[in-house]
Amino acid sequence: MNRNKLYLILFIACSAGYIWLYYAFIPGLAGNKTAEVCLLKHATDIPCPSCGATRSVVSLLNGRYGDAFLLNPLGYVIALIMLIAPVWIAVDLARRSSSLFNFYKRIEAGLRKPKYAIPLIMLIVINWIWNITKGL
Repeated sequence: MNRNKLYLILFIACSAGYIWLYYAFIPGLAGNKTAEVCLLKHATDIPCPSCGATRSVVSLLNGRYGDAFLLNPLGYVIALIMLIAPVWIAVDLARRSSSLFNFYKRIEAGLRKPKYAIPLIMLIVINWIWNITKGL
């Protein structure tokens, strides 16, 4: 993957995320139907590891940090990425640098190492089990 492709993917993902949050954040527009988007939940009635992440980010936007964590801790990661990535991309493009791309490459290389990948995978599995037991 090259820099421009990564930045385009991040830009599209963040834009889609902001549009989705807009519909989830405005009361009455989507209500509590955000969980219905999950294909795994529709097909199996089992929530996926990221189920509840939209509601978690909305809770963060409303200042309910504890509720956000209880809904899905991944909401913190998603909110951070959605906040930082567009600004970082804009700065990189303005400066004609690749600091975000270089950061991504370092993270990707680190995640290929079992000492980082296995604990991360375990955290995702634990979060998934927690989502199932919460009945999201």
